[in-house]
Amino acid sequence: MKFYEKYDKVLTGIISGLVFPFIIGITIYLLSSGHQSLHLYLIRIADSKIITHSITLCVFPNILIFMIFNQLDMLRATRGVLAVTIVWAVIVFGVKFLG
Repeated sequence: MKFYEKYDKVLTGIISGLVFPFIIGITIYLLSSGHQSLHLYLIRIADSKIITHSITLCVFPNILIFMIFNQLDMLRATRGVLAVTIVWAVIVFGVKFLG
């Protein structure tokens, strides 16, 4: 049994699919905020009407996690990442077309 086989669970994929976009979002904020507070930065994004672009930019790297889990043959974790990515896509469509 390889060490990563114990992590081949749908919950592992769900958690990584939720946490990774927030890490990417915080990284983007730190690199592009110009020393603004998080609140002002989010207001600036909302005023610019690029909320859906920002969410998509943060969720897009989930493909990397998906490919890594798939390469390691962690198919249950892959399903979790795919499920969370689909939920993120529904959120983006909801914000885009309902907001």
